[in-house]
Amino acid sequence: MTEDHLPNLYTELVELPTPDKFGSTLSVTHKPRILLLYGSTRERSFSRLLTEEAARLLEHFGAETRIFNPSGLPLPDDAPDHHPKVQELRELMQWSEGQVWCSPERHGAMTAVFKAQIDWVPLAMGAMRPTQGKTLAVMQVCGGSQSFNVVNQLRVLGRWMRMFTIPNQSSVPKAYLEFDEEGRMKPSTFYDRVVDVMEELVKFTLLLRERSDYLVDRYSERKESAEELSRRVNQRAI
Repeated sequence: MTEDHLPNLYTELVELPTPDKFGSTLSVTHKPRILLLYGSTRERSFSRLLTEEAARLLEHFGAETRIFNPSGLPLPDDAPDHHPKVQELRELMQWSEGQVWCSPERHGAMTAVFKAQIDWVPLAMGAMRPTQGKTLAVMQVCGGSQSFNVVNQLRVLGRWMRMFTIPNQSSVPKAYLEFDEEGRMKPSTFYDRVVDVMEELVKFTLLLRERSDYLVDRYSERKESAEELSRRVNQRAI
């Protein structure tokens, strides 16, 4: 995604996150790699519009972004692992250093469209864990009044996937009122919160870069072989 004009952002108040502000030198210098997932396949999907707005902000803060389109992704276990959409999703998971998850609230919970994306990602792929140690920001859109059911569920899911979920989050009520005809988010306190969340995500991603492996290293797992570990976390064995 190319950087777009951000008419609702007071750029003079934005401080771009950079590694040198953390007082350390890192060998990795590429832009933070952020994968964004959303939970609706509707033609005018507000979770997708919010995700696209988040991607614009992330790129303004110096990140490289990729958005996964869930349309065409089969139900978990209803297709082989080598299905093209499954392979695309898993490759993006491994590519990313941080992620943004955004789902509508449906019947008080995240959508099946969103959950299916996470359920296609195993906790281990051979000796690699595609989500462990990555940063995560969570957002939701609501059709009515503001709720936090989905972001709370996404935090639980992020913990299960062994990710570092940042403290800030975004919940946009009556989302149909918050976007213009071109699909851009209108200026509001809800927009400002999205700016806060994306800025914080880039900061935490830079802070944990080249440190996450050490932070998630566990004594109990050092006792296991890679084969035993893969067998224990293999969801197909359940």
